[in-house]
Order: sequence, then structure tokens, then C-alpha cells
Amino acid sequence: MMRQNQTLNLVLASQSPRRNSLLKQFDIPFQVVVSDIDETPLIGEAPDQMTLRLAKQKALAVFDKVGKGHRVLGGDTTVTLQQRILGKPSGRSDAIDMLNQLSGSTHLVHSAVALASDNGCETRLCSTKVTFITLTDIQISQYCDSLDPYDKAGAYGIQGAAGRFVSQIEGSYSGVMGLPLWETHQLLSQ
Repeated sequence: MMRQNQTLNLVLASQSPRRNSLLKQFDIPFQVVVSDIDETPLIGEAPDQMTLRLAKQKALAVFDKVGKGHRVLGGDTTVTLQQRILGKPSGRSDAIDMLNQLSGSTHLVHSAVALASDNGCETRLCSTKVTFITLTDIQISQYCDSLDPYDKAGAYGIQGAAGRFVSQIEGSYSGVMGLPLWETHQLLSQ
């Protein structure tokens, strides 16, 4: 159980409504301060390492803004298929292309969380295997008619209508949504 003084001055370094909603499950008051970092992958960087780096950079960037005495939680989620990163789609054709790639295959979702405080910055990584059914062109087109795929890595959100495309998950459902709850609990409980 967390002591009262551990919950004070918690900041979420993300504007993601999914991370916000998941963090509320801890029943800890927090404020949101958005980080503004370059999320470009480094040459030769593995997707899981990139996810960890970005979560840490987001937490540290906001910690620099809000100052000492705060605890800043940063997160990042990366969808990868055969070590290729599938980011947020740039438009409809990009979303259709990503969903066609994910159709009938298993991909990895890396979700990292970092907690920056006066004591430094700790990180945790969660990797989850997600298997999609084989999608028809009609299913993909109808899904892309909604706004759902356009602000999410890999062009889908498991918690929404695309959940029906998932035939199997091995790992953390909340991690696929964007904030792995167990790993977040580990950091917040320290």
C-alpha cells in the first residue's frame, strides 16, 4: 500500500486519454503535463529499446518542467511486426496498409513506463504478443471509416471496435492499451 506522501505531486507526461483512464484506476490524484520530445527512432535502435528510451525522455522532459518534489510518469507504446515499427497512421491509406499487414498475423506491442523523481528515473518494459484474425477488405474499410485507427500505433486500439480483430493475446491487455498496470504499480510502489 502506498503512503500518503508518495501520492503527492504525481504528474502524467502524456495526453493519451487511454493512459489517463488507466492511471485513474490507481485512485491517486495526478495532473497532466504534456511532453514535447522528438520521437524519431535512432538508427539501428531495437523497437523495445526505443520504447524504453521514449518513455524515459518524456518523464525526464516533464520533470525538468515541473521541478523537484514531483514524480513524473512517462509512457510509450510501440507496435512492431517482424521488428518493423508501425506508428500512428498518417491517413486512411496508411491505416489500411497497416491493418492489412497485421491481418492474420502475430505482432508485438511494447509498452514502457518511466517514473522520474528527485531520486532519478526508473523504467519498466512490458511486451505483449497480439494475434489478429484474417481481416476482409470490408472489415478494414469499415473500421477505417471511424476515427478509431488514426491516433493509435499500429492503426488500432484493442479497447475499441478493433478488439474484435484480436483472436489471442499473450501478455498485458493494459500494456496494449498504452499503460501496463503491473509495471506502473511496481514503479509507484517504490
